[in-house]
Amino acid sequence: MKGNEVIAEAAIQAGCRFYAGYPITPQNEIPEYMSWRMPEAGGVFIQAESELAAINMVYGAAAAGTRAMTSSSSPGISLKTEGISYLAGAELPAVIVNVQRGGPGLGNISGSQADYFQAVKGGGHGDYKLLVYAPFNLQEMWDLTMLAFDKADEYRNPVMILTDGVIGQMIEPLYPTPYVRPELPEKDWILDGCKNREPRMIKSLYMGEGELEMRNLILQRKYEKMREKEVKFVGYHVEDSEVLVVAFGIAARIALSSVRRLRRDGFKVGLFRPVTLFPFPEKELSMLAEENRRFITIEMNAGQMVEDVKLAINGKSKVLFYGRPGGSIFTPEEVQEKIQQSLNYQPHLAKTNLIL
Repeated sequence: MKGNEVIAEAAIQAGCRFYAGYPITPQNEIPEYMSWRMPEAGGVFIQAESELAAINMVYGAAAAGTRAMTSSSSPGISLKTEGISYLAGAELPAVIVNVQRGGPGLGNISGSQADYFQAVKGGGHGDYKLLVYAPFNLQEMWDLTMLAFDKADEYRNPVMILTDGVIGQMIEPLYPTPYVRPELPEKDWILDGCKNREPRMIKSLYMGEGELEMRNLILQRKYEKMREKEVKFVGYHVEDSEVLVVAFGIAARIALSSVRRLRRDGFKVGLFRPVTLFPFPEKELSMLAEENRRFITIEMNAGQMVEDVKLAINGKSKVLFYGRPGGSIFTPEEVQEKIQQSLNYQPHLAKTNLIL
């Protein structure tokens, strides 16, 4: 299966019964797959008239208690951000998939990681957060999509799968593990008719004095709980590494090849891979920082996650960066060369894409 198709089938297996979307490359296999598979599963597929319409349809389905999903690619997600903020403000669970492409603007259709800021810093208006997963391969596409629906319901919060055009178009084997639904809180807040009970209201508009501040404080406590309980990361050869690569998604997959090659040649290098981008594994990364260890962040953008890496390291180690923006993909050989440069980094010899 293609990565995009894996997400779609995993969503259906996890109980998604409403999908609304609008075509954009390189995520079109998701709505295409949903268009025939969702009716088979007894669900609803809608090709909306726009991205704005799609995200607001998801809002309505989620308010009615249905597991709902939408997907798009970078410019389309930008159009959805108002609705995503509304979902977060109203505490509605939904899954949003971003199969990233090169930007800014219309950019191109190549895989990119330039939407990191948009995903983890809110993206839309207001002090809200999404739980953000960054899959590394198709197996994680499957597993994390199922988990995303559970966590959306658990926290009553939108969850984003942040992938890219490379993994979305990739075909490789996976083990389609069966979905096992965990114990989750009853949805005693949904809008399902109020016969013989008091009416309910779902909203994100709070006009009373201090009312919105109280709502925001409730949301912030929820995000703090995510920071405490939902951090996911994977380490490769981190214990003895002199240089530790930090990368997520497809960049981490490429970097892992470079790390393995260098380990075979006797270099003490490792890889730290965040699986959750929010919450970011800052405590775990900070514990690895020491004076004699260097970090190099590898990203398919002009430098975004590197800012969170620097905040986590907090000056205890040098942090370098190598990236390629605009949908350009680096090779394992390029990354290997940059890692080797970082072993003997000298600022006055650095190129523009390997910086402090």
